[in-house]
Amino acid sequence: MTIVSKQTCNGVHVVICEDAAAAADYVAQGLQTRLRETPTSVLGLATGSTPEPVYARMVAWCESGEGSMRDATTFNLDEYCGLRPDHPKSYRTYMHERLFDAVGLPESQTNLPNGVAADIAAAAQDYESAIAATGGIDWQLLGIGGNGHIGFNEPGSSRNSRTREVQLAAATREANARFFDSMEEVPTSAITMGIDTILRADCIVLMATSFGKAEAVSSALQGSVGSTNPASFLREHANASFVLDREAASGLV
Repeated sequence: MTIVSKQTCNGVHVVICEDAAAAADYVAQGLQTRLRETPTSVLGLATGSTPEPVYARMVAWCESGEGSMRDATTFNLDEYCGLRPDHPKSYRTYMHERLFDAVGLPESQTNLPNGVAADIAAAAQDYESAIAATGGIDWQLLGIGGNGHIGFNEPGSSRNSRTREVQLAAATREANARFFDSMEEVPTSAITMGIDTILRADCIVLMATSFGKAEAVSSALQGSVGSTNPASFLREHANASFVLDREAASGLV
């Protein structure tokens, strides 16, 4: 694992790694350290292509016998509205295929928002209550969208937002279309943790790789704090880190 630099940018700890593989190594090792110290940690997890190599490293760590995730509790950031948990493109399926099943996490310890609830607003409140009942999230993993979204908190999201249904921006649907057979199949809304929900976590790690994330990263870290780039609100958190590869860090000055 090659670390190019460690620095602080507007109150955020920034780790720049040589490449995407080194960034995944760094994040996975941090999570492994957390679980060694506190096996019962409450973890906030993300989906998408960026965290996949982190989950692969966690699976290898558990399968080798070096560590375990069996006593952890997880809460995912978001889920599409309208996709049943067993739908092949749901985030529940994504998590089972990439992490939960391989590391032996009991179903009762894994949580995702209910995107097919008859009352989405009530389901969102139930999710907030479930997080609170555990004592809150200890370690939160985030990605970042090209428009600066975290979870599915699109530009314009309030700093005080909690778990709720959101309409997905056209750019977000276009970016996620690669995971579906056609653009028409991409859901138009999702249920997501809010920005305030995310900021209540004890420790936040945002991971970003590739040139495609460079503008959003530089805006989040060096632009104005506000809803234009939701990730910029992480600058208000006392223990937030950005773990980047050289490409994602290329817009920083």
